[in-house]
Amino acid sequence: MSSERKVIQEATRRVLLKDFLVHESARAGFGGLDIQRTPMGTRVTLICERPGILIGRRGELIKQLTQDIASRFALDNPQIEVQEERQPSLNAQLMAEKLAATLERGWHFRRAGHSTVRRIMEAGARGCQVILSGKLTGERHRTERFKAGTIKYCGDAVRLHMDKGFYQARLKPGVIGVNVWIMAPTAKLPDEIHVRGPSERPAAPAEPPATEAVAGVPAEAAVPEGTAT
Repeated sequence: MSSERKVIQEATRRVLLKDFLVHESARAGFGGLDIQRTPMGTRVTLICERPGILIGRRGELIKQLTQDIASRFALDNPQIEVQEERQPSLNAQLMAEKLAATLERGWHFRRAGHSTVRRIMEAGARGCQVILSGKLTGERHRTERFKAGTIKYCGDAVRLHMDKGFYQARLKPGVIGVNVWIMAPTAKLPDEIHVRGPSERPAAPAEPPATEAVAGVPAEAAVPEGTAT
């Protein structure tokens, strides 16, 4: 098999595995996924809001999930690690799922969008954006955006500081796509420059000690050894 086919096959497997885990961990609050190849096998790290629901009593559910992944996706010795999300309001995937659930409960899309943006900004985010796409009010497809703070769309700032999440809200008129972008509170952008004040500047180096007097001759008049006079 060529290297190109291997890359495509691996990428397809990762996408299918993510869709499977999103469905299986919906009750636990899926917040992200990380897949790494190790010498011992494949390590799958799941970020959840309520990890106890996914692990189950005495780890029965997580063992069954590991067996399903190994048989369905042909992973080499999969090892699942579950981590708890300490700040769910700053996790884009979790907020997208919560917003989709709010829309399915019958909230108006404007009220739900503004409420989500307000909750994210109150949690300390530097910026956020919510994009709703679908049949929001009628038979025609439309897109609505709700944003606050600072948002970056390109460059290294997006790769380093922007967290993105996507989920679908299934309503009677049709499916509504929910996109949530969050800029981390600790993000430092390249155009932000801090000028040090006088109190923040490092102390000047100490001056070298003065030359000692030699045999009663003043220090200014002392001539180094080997210097012609």
